[in-house]
Amino acid sequence: MVAPDATAAPLTFVVGTGRCGSTALSQVLRLHPSILGLSELFATVEPGALPDEPLDGAEFWRLLASPRPFADRMIRDGTPVPEHLYPHSPGRFAAGGGQGVPALCLTTLPHLTDDPDALFDALRPALVARSRGPAAGHYRALFAELAAHCGGRAVVERSGYSLPLVPALRRHFPEARFVHLYRDGPDCALSMSRHPGFRLIEFLAGRARHHRATGHHHARDPLAAQEPASLERLLADDDFDLRAALDQPIPLARFGALWSRTITEGLAHLDALPPGFCVPLAFEELLDAPERELTRLAAHLGVEPDPGWLGAASRLLDGDRRGAARDLAPAERAALEAACAPGTRALADRGQGRARRAG
Repeated sequence: MVAPDATAAPLTFVVGTGRCGSTALSQVLRLHPSILGLSELFATVEPGALPDEPLDGAEFWRLLASPRPFADRMIRDGTPVPEHLYPHSPGRFAAGGGQGVPALCLTTLPHLTDDPDALFDALRPALVARSRGPAAGHYRALFAELAAHCGGRAVVERSGYSLPLVPALRRHFPEARFVHLYRDGPDCALSMSRHPGFRLIEFLAGRARHHRATGHHHARDPLAAQEPASLERLLADDDFDLRAALDQPIPLARFGALWSRTITEGLAHLDALPPGFCVPLAFEELLDAPERELTRLAAHLGVEPDPGWLGAASRLLDGDRRGAARDLAPAERAALEAACAPGTRALADRGQGRARRAG
């Protein structure tokens, strides 16, 4: 485990399943004058965002500046995930053509500035010049540079589908606190089913299951004619029909099962943290009682619950963003709820455990 830097700014990771309200929370956190809110940093730098071996500044910069085949292919084919903001910015980078959009520019920098290219260029000299050392030290230097340019004292990083990253984040940043943001399982799974990234994850998982079960693919299915592969490899293949894959029918219950697996495995990771290092935050409670929940959250982040921030944040949160699963047909809703049941039970059990520990 990397030794913490006693002089570093407070650091917190908001983790969750994805589609759990974390983007809305990021928008709220960025309104606080003492918070440097970083969106999707580790999710967009993945794979390989947290290498265990030391690296020098140039190698770290390449990690941040290299394009990601997943993002570039989605942008190039006109199906970008909504979290990737750079395609909507008039920047100098473009997907494809041998260039690609740097990972750092996809979401993190556009959330901080209207000119992500200028900030990208400003960061490079100080980070490239760093000597060889652990990845955590380079990331802390990145946080310090971003704070110098954008303001903020407490660093809060939020990535979607980040529960699987908890062990690596804990190993590299032992001083960091965590916030587990979660949402009603059926609503979250329904949102996953409409998201191109999650549809591709489940499409690939379904193909892999089919391949393991049968040992061969159906000859009439041109998409299934390929061997199971990683998502990055699949999207790097120009012969892969991305739009056809996104249009494939996938039972909604499979996204409920994906949500449950992510929750149950993620809770096991969070249980390994020291007491007091993680607070749970239900998205529905944040919508119902924003000032109460944000005041509690501010204490965990190490910032003051500024009244102006609480008011602005409360106005930003949309209380209608829930309950969508209730509108499903009865049979589909019942199947989805059954698929989400393991994760729902795990959350309920964890909530009771937290109350006992807090008492």
